[in-house]
Amino acid sequence: GPCGGKTTGQSRLCTFFENLGWKVYRVPETATVLLSGGIKFGDLSQDDAVAFQENLLKSMMQIENTFFSLAETCRKNCLVICDRGTMDASAFIPEEQWEEIMKRNGWNPVDLRDTRYNQIIHMVSAANGAEAFYTTEDHACRSENIELARQLDNRAAEAWVGHPYFDVIDNSTEFDTKMRRMISVVCQKLGIDTGDRLSTNARKLKFLVKGPLPADSVFPNFQDFNVEHIYLRTNSRKMQARLRKRGKNGHHSYTHTIRKPEQLGQIVEVKTPISQRDWSNMSAQADEHHLKIFKKRRCFLHNNQYFQLDIYQQPCHQRCEGLILLETYSTLPSEELQRRLPSFLTIDSEVTGRPDYSMFNLSLRDEWGVTNKFCVNIAEEAEETACGSCPGSGLDMHLHQQSPLLASSKLSSSHHAHLESIAPYNPILPTHFETMSKKLLPITSKVAISSLEDSISMDTRGIDIPSSISVVNGPVKVTNGFYIPEH
Repeated sequence: GPCGGKTTGQSRLCTFFENLGWKVYRVPETATVLLSGGIKFGDLSQDDAVAFQENLLKSMMQIENTFFSLAETCRKNCLVICDRGTMDASAFIPEEQWEEIMKRNGWNPVDLRDTRYNQIIHMVSAANGAEAFYTTEDHACRSENIELARQLDNRAAEAWVGHPYFDVIDNSTEFDTKMRRMISVVCQKLGIDTGDRLSTNARKLKFLVKGPLPADSVFPNFQDFNVEHIYLRTNSRKMQARLRKRGKNGHHSYTHTIRKPEQLGQIVEVKTPISQRDWSNMSAQADEHHLKIFKKRRCFLHNNQYFQLDIYQQPCHQRCEGLILLETYSTLPSEELQRRLPSFLTIDSEVTGRPDYSMFNLSLRDEWGVTNKFCVNIAEEAEETACGSCPGSGLDMHLHQQSPLLASSKLSSSHHAHLESIAPYNPILPTHFETMSKKLLPITSKVAISSLEDSISMDTRGIDIPSSISVVNGPVKVTNGFYIPEH
């Protein structure tokens, strides 16, 4: 709906990145183009309305593909901003007709929603939380009253539930801060250090949930996915590499992630979409010290907050049996966020930043008390004080204990020191300002991945990778509160 800041946000985002020397393409909203030609929904029969949405979707994809093709050949860093996206059409027609459209065209949700765009940003309408600012006066194609606008806004947001990088920018702050929050989440995805210019005190939060879970009918509209993680062997204990397979109903996306410290206090994380063939080939490099991680991931919106519920599945280590973790990203004060947490879940405790809830450590094959692979802080400078420095610490606390890890008497003094150093996490969030952000890179024997100030190289090891790579999370510099999520 109007006044969510979508148009203003695009303009500010465009200006911000152009000032950084980037090429920015803005894909126009296809619905506005067509509706401005004289089409009125009120004049269409139900069948005509469905046919219109199908043709709108085809037109949208062709227009987007034109800009994507231009971005692939651009010699500069390039950002593509799409005004609306493919899943938005599903918010305006009945579900069974949407399913018919997808079946008729051979489409599926993984391709339309999860892999077509690198990032989805939903700018919540002023009709939902800032009603005094809602207006349609300057919108020639908009006539919704405030209640209808609120309903359509909620339906549009729900259409994107399940995208791996979906952020909701609500009206909990004044408008200018809302715009800075939006720009900040895009910058974080691309690894751009914005210093204090866009500071919003955003953070990633993780909570331990007690089972059993309530019936599905208690949840708001949700999407379930099967997720599989495989940790790979690396040449350094201070670098982590993993594969992720995510999908449902036989359709999956595949991602290769590398995390490594560039120097003390700075972490680089690169997420690269890969093919099923690459997944199969790279799986042969699985780290024998780690078990595969299997989860059911449930994504849903509640109180304008996007949540991911990870339910660990067997086969798994005993420490993961019955483990349920809830994650979200927020700029809200702790008290307000507590009010927004799902009341239908039994929240045991907040476990943000605790290494005993790091997926890397949860996947370790051996018991923590005997392994030297337990990772406290990947960004430590000295090898002897980095991951695995305390093989004799006797770290065998049970995951579901109430007391926090920081208070455990079974940690060595070096572990205590590391935990104290990482305790004050204040992460910037990865976050339907329906956008697509692509950073496209030429492929050589090495993939050079660079931000404005940093650069690293990732060895492709002869893997069959397309002629261009879309970096979902570019190299990220952990400074001024930037943090790379574990998952």
